Amino acid sequence: MKDYSRCIRNIQDFPVKGVLFRDITPLLRDAEAFNEVIQQFAKRYKEREIDVIAAVESRGFLFAAPLACYMGLGLVPIRKKGKLPWKVASITYDLEYGQDVLEIHQDAIKPGEKVLLVDDLIATGGSLLASAQLIERLGGEVVEIATVIELADLKGREKLIDYPLFSLIKY
Repeated sequence: MKDYSRCIRNIQDFPVKGVLFRDITPLLRDAEAFNEVIQQFAKRYKEREIDVIAAVESRGFLFAAPLACYMGLGLVPIRKKGKLPWKVASITYDLEYGQDVLEIHQDAIKPGEKVLLVDDLIATGGSLLASAQLIERLGGEVVEIATVIELADLKGREKLIDYPLFSLIKY
């Protein structure tokens, strides 16, 4: 597997002082690297039984959409509260300082569907755990969680102990 970390920009003190932000925009801008990332995911999942790909707002959409197109699968967006126009299932989850809400359309996942859950990054694992729980609430099965970046020091993997997790880059 190639080293895609060369395309990740480190930005100190963003969005708040003390945070080292891993910026994926250089990776998105590099057509070859972006395509390679999508191909790596596609190669990993092409032989797996997957019915649909779900993605977490908003940067997860950037990787899940081309992957879904490439694999000939549908895409299910998981969004922050108030962004979806129809009947939703919602879940509240904890942030470092407070709480947030994620939503999914009630009919987005059919009972028994096998779902690949995609996001750009796993940090503490809160949004991915909430997303997986929403999928299961609708009757879906999370086959695996795929991220481009894993911030291992934040121990998000521990929160997702019940789900297989694959990351291309680990910091």
